[in-house]
Amino acid sequence: MASSPTDCHFCLQSLRGRKYALREENAYCVPCYDSLYANPCEECKQPIECSSKDLAYKGRHWHEGCFRCAKCSRSLVEKPFAAKDEVLLCTECYSDEYSSKCFHCHKTIMPGSRKMEFKGSSWHESCFVCQYCRQPLGTKPLITKDNDNYCVPCFEKQFAHHCYTCKKVITSGGVTYHDQPWHKECFVCAVCKTQLSRQRFISKDEYPYCVDCFSKFYAKKCAACKKPITALGGAKYISFEEHQWHGECFNCAKCSVSLVGQEFLTRQDDILCHKCGSA
Repeated sequence: MASSPTDCHFCLQSLRGRKYALREENAYCVPCYDSLYANPCEECKQPIECSSKDLAYKGRHWHEGCFRCAKCSRSLVEKPFAAKDEVLLCTECYSDEYSSKCFHCHKTIMPGSRKMEFKGSSWHESCFVCQYCRQPLGTKPLITKDNDNYCVPCFEKQFAHHCYTCKKVITSGGVTYHDQPWHKECFVCAVCKTQLSRQRFISKDEYPYCVDCFSKFYAKKCAACKKPITALGGAKYISFEEHQWHGECFNCAKCSVSLVGQEFLTRQDDILCHKCGSA
């Protein structure tokens, strides 16, 4: 059995009946040990005597009673804490001061909890849900409307337009015709199926037709030139009994003077000015 030390290694005074501390197998009386080896406290700057508990963190030391949150002064002994610029803070104060706030509930996103990032804002995972079905969005595709997020199926169900022809969702662009939405590729001539989104068309019985098809199948023919009367661009035409004329074709069959707004006479299928018809 090893014998007890008899003298302080530094001051050489007897240790009999006195408390002492060991360091590298050498014994020291308490005053000598504290003066030689006690760490200064970061908070109060006083030495942490060998009779006191020394709390250390990253090479720094505190008395047990000095190891507190720099903001709220609550003890950090055996509690989780965080350091910011060498200042110790409890997790609550650190979160209030430095942690992100949830865009939805405006509460702090605590350190260690999962955080979702979207369009420069942070969210609790439990707050980042579809506004309609309330299911977590996670990393799923989503659509935002009026600052609310929706999963794609719910957004399409609630807000998206469906094509009048194919009934599928119109995700971008589209054409409105008779207050109904259409895909551009679905908005075609009812006869030849040519896309009409970038060309003139004529409506008949709620269906669109390209000019050529409408002229071929539905337009009335001018009694003079026999060409279709489409009335595109607001063109005027004249109708008399069962005949129609382009405005520029409504001329006297004999002298070719325009009869638009003038009195005229008919002879079989011809129209004549009053002078030619009376001759």
